Amino acid sequence: MTEDARHYFTALGEGRYQPTEHVQGAWSPEEQHVAPVIGLLLHTLELNHPREGLQWARLSVDILGFIRREEMTVTTRVLRPGRTIELLEAGVEIGGRAAVRLTAWRLVQGDTAQVAADEEPELPGPDGLEPWAGMSHWGGGFIRSLDFRSVPGARAGRGRTWVRTSVALVGGAEQASALASWVGLLDTANGTAGREAPRDWLYPNVDLTLHLHRIPEGPWVGLDTRVAWGPTGVGQTSSVVHDAQGPVGTVVQALTLRPVT
Repeated sequence: MTEDARHYFTALGEGRYQPTEHVQGAWSPEEQHVAPVIGLLLHTLELNHPREGLQWARLSVDILGFIRREEMTVTTRVLRPGRTIELLEAGVEIGGRAAVRLTAWRLVQGDTAQVAADEEPELPGPDGLEPWAGMSHWGGGFIRSLDFRSVPGARAGRGRTWVRTSVALVGGAEQASALASWVGLLDTANGTAGREAPRDWLYPNVDLTLHLHRIPEGPWVGLDTRVAWGPTGVGQTSSVVHDAQGPVGTVVQALTLRPVT
């Protein structure tokens, strides 16, 4: 295996990152899939603004344009500092143009085990499920780098899927956390339960919002996904996200719907 084949991004220093072949997107061979970019942005926040005693509660991503598969510059800042609540921001520029922006709320940790509860049904775990070829209709190096498992009963607009990767998020002088690597898989949700084939319809998401009530443990990401398409060109992909121990939060994506012409 070559050096390039072991990670999605090479850290070049001073906030610069070089994408490898494994970030290649599903809609165009010249673009990056936004999923690993989201993981990279969280990695840079953890790298540049470490804080003990705080935990990530919401990550909100806006895709500002075509994400070219070229060298990127990532900048970070604290928008709202605080002792128990912080709001941070990370952004990607490619060729001098903003491509992706992430804002993230970080909240104080506390002992609430006595009252911890959720109302989501269990998702059958990945152990015992066969590898799933249902994502083979998507192109790009990123999707090819992933291991998918599907719970039986999937249909258009509804699926329960597990995904993991053996490819590291960052190579070079930096090492990403398990959480950043886990977050870097979430944007696959929209593709796992599409209502129509991508050869007939385009339905890219323009954003992604993750809310967490528990910090997940990898490597598996579980996606209990529903997809709704409206009558005027807008759709929504909504997923309850799991790790092997159970539900950890939700992911929602807004879609722009267009027929292939």
